[in-house]
Amino acid sequence: MGLILSPVRGKQKNVKRTDPLPMKELIRQTALRTLDLEAQSIQGLRSSINDQFVKAVEAIATTKGRIVISGIGKSAVIAQKIVATFNSTGTPSLFMHAADAIHGDLGMIQQNDVVIIISKSGESPEIRALVQLIRNFGNTIIAMVGNIHSSLALQASLILDTTVQQEACPNNLAPTSSTTAQLVMGDALAICLMELKGFRSEDFAKFHPGGALGKKLYLRVQDLGVQNEKPAVKINQPLREVIVTMTAGRLGVTAVLNEADKLVGIITDGDLRRLLDQGKSIDGLTAADVMTRNPITITPDELAVSALDLLRKKKITQIAIAENQQYLGIVHIHDLLREGLL
Repeated sequence: MGLILSPVRGKQKNVKRTDPLPMKELIRQTALRTLDLEAQSIQGLRSSINDQFVKAVEAIATTKGRIVISGIGKSAVIAQKIVATFNSTGTPSLFMHAADAIHGDLGMIQQNDVVIIISKSGESPEIRALVQLIRNFGNTIIAMVGNIHSSLALQASLILDTTVQQEACPNNLAPTSSTTAQLVMGDALAICLMELKGFRSEDFAKFHPGGALGKKLYLRVQDLGVQNEKPAVKINQPLREVIVTMTAGRLGVTAVLNEADKLVGIITDGDLRRLLDQGKSIDGLTAADVMTRNPITITPDELAVSALDLLRKKKITQIAIAENQQYLGIVHIHDLLREGLL
């Protein structure tokens, strides 16, 4: 209780005072409250994974047309994200803004298309008009809606219930928990469709050829090895010549081959440094005296990320590419760095 002077007649009154939280604590508590409310909205979706959800996935998976996803306001933004996820995982999809749809864009809907309409209230004027027009076309309509008693829900073929108890917004107005629920429901659809189609990492790579993500899925060891020199010496070659070969190769390594040109060893600049640290003379030494026998190798058809994993596991910086002891080249950790995989 704090003693505060009353502005009326100068009297003193006992008034309960709530001191404001320090700024840092206010920020922390607000952020945690937001996370808790949005987490609750996701957990609340568990009851929505019902027969309607299963039928929606089946309708999307078996349609001979495309998936057209529509919404307005924040729901339109979520619709665009779901479209992007569907397209990247093998489900051809289009975004159609609800407002634009009733002004001409309805022409993008074809006979066999499945239409997903996303709305929290299901009562926006544009949504009410849109669902009636699509019903006239005869397309399957899936309503992803936060009010299962709305006009949208009542006219839809199938309902995905994304009702939330409370928005994270302190005024319970700004779409926050509701858009989180919509986003997660879209992800659930996409992952189910991937499972049904047997969508593999190789398929994913077809749609993501650019950037580090794509390279992780399609770039192979042989694609890197061809860019490098291919230093190699014979097993009985003098060490002085080995050093010259390593210097020319600029990879800090050379392969050691036997008389049948089979890979039998490898020499790195680290091997040479350790030899010199021991104070030994290199005169009279050959590759066989210094090399590491039975070296770690990787086959050319392995993914480049597999080479990266092997380099990290063995704590080395380069690895020989070989198949059936046939030496094919070298992959250096700098190759992986250059490609953005590290």
